Amino acid sequence: MAGPCPLVEDSCSRLPSQSNVYGLAALPGAGGLLAATLKGKVLHFRYQHLRHKLRPVARELQFTYIPVDAEIVSIGCFQKSAPKRGLVVGITFIKDSGDKPSPFLNIYCDYEPGCEFDLDSVAQSCLNLELRFTPLQLCHAEVHIGDRCDTVFLLSGTDPGIHLYRENEGLHQFEEQPLHELFPELQELPSSALWLDVCTVPSSRRRLTAVGCQSGYVRVAHVDQDTRAVLQSWSIQQDGPISTVLLFPLEEPDDDGDVAGGHRGADDVGPSAPGPEPTPHYSLLVASTIEMSVVYRDVLSRGLTEQLSLPGSDHHDAVLCAMLACTALDGGREVLLGTYGQELLCYAYRGRRCGFQLLWTRRFPGPVLALCGADLTGDGLREVAVGCLQGLHVLQHSLEPTAQRLKERLRREVARRAQQRGGEGTGTPSDGGGWGVGGGGTESGAGKRRNGPQKGKNGPQVGGERPQNGAKWAQERRNGLKKGKNDPKQRKMAPKFRR
Repeated sequence: MAGPCPLVEDSCSRLPSQSNVYGLAALPGAGGLLAATLKGKVLHFRYQHLRHKLRPVARELQFTYIPVDAEIVSIGCFQKSAPKRGLVVGITFIKDSGDKPSPFLNIYCDYEPGCEFDLDSVAQSCLNLELRFTPLQLCHAEVHIGDRCDTVFLLSGTDPGIHLYRENEGLHQFEEQPLHELFPELQELPSSALWLDVCTVPSSRRRLTAVGCQSGYVRVAHVDQDTRAVLQSWSIQQDGPISTVLLFPLEEPDDDGDVAGGHRGADDVGPSAPGPEPTPHYSLLVASTIEMSVVYRDVLSRGLTEQLSLPGSDHHDAVLCAMLACTALDGGREVLLGTYGQELLCYAYRGRRCGFQLLWTRRFPGPVLALCGADLTGDGLREVAVGCLQGLHVLQHSLEPTAQRLKERLRREVARRAQQRGGEGTGTPSDGGGWGVGGGGTESGAGKRRNGPQKGKNGPQVGGERPQNGAKWAQERRNGLKKGKNDPKQRKMAPKFRR
């Protein structure tokens, strides 16, 4: 039985017209969200400090070269890879030209120093590209070219195919480049790609690419970014159109319900244990418009052979969107599904035996078209932005459960560090051990810290040998310091002493 939603709705902004599944994009950092509507309007949503309070603000951005009668299909944005600076926004739209609609791609980027991240300036610097196909999803991906990183646009179309747009640094503009040079795994698709997801494997020069097509075809590829060689490739065929695919790390939970393996969710609170982060086991979420949504575990090791279903995901009409969110603040991340039946579904992984379980559901006034996670309020926790047919809803964590979870994490961290300190304080004066930590007697604890570290049982001692009578030893040391202070020959030799 699904429980109540732990997130609370903080704000709701009405859109001037309806949006679609490709109409929501998150700006880098705490820049907010861009919401595009079918009637050519783009809204910038973010939180601002007004009258000593943090309030949601939505305003229309005036992007140039978008006709009044145009219908926006998709929107995307990214921050340029270092050492380059700047914000890039891409908008695809279809202009009604009478007999034949004309599709376009507008790429906005300001090269004026000091204006690279100013949205109003970026909206006035446009590169207009006419397309020969109807555009669908517009996303971005990072590629490695030699020792440098670059970010490119990937646009799927009805031709069918995927088109790559990369910046020409010499001309200061974006241009279409051959796909096979950077993304050979995306060639020869049987039908139009409805959703594409690309992620880089941590601590490696490899990436995973997943694509879902209108015919139900799904492909996952493991690629070496240096040689552009496809190391592994898997594919399956489902019955209905694939609405979304999502690659994400899936770790086995421990007995306490927390995630094992050291991988922390984006909204996890509290300090993390030191040490290198292990390579996660990537899984693939496949959401279909007519079938139950499924997750394929550990695709790098098992391919698309081990399938886990998300029960009840086909009971609320078609699944249109998906994302990951840490709603339980337990170090793991849950799977959120948005449906045309106006329901937001949350699933948690409970291990191989139990699989995925439905945690909670939440109903909205319209079909859930798009989901996006971003830290809109700047508190370190990511809010969940829900794009409905004619409104944008923002869900955030409730304050009391978050504070309670943070206290619990801090108590566990204090206990862990205390246990580590207790394990280090095992040295004794006779065996020349390390620094004592408040354990047994005075000599192994505070006395050794005052005298400094000892080299061994019979070796010299840095702080001098301390007699049994501590008060007499301190008085003799003070007298020696006073004598050395007045003697010019001993002034440089006398150590400083502070009680």
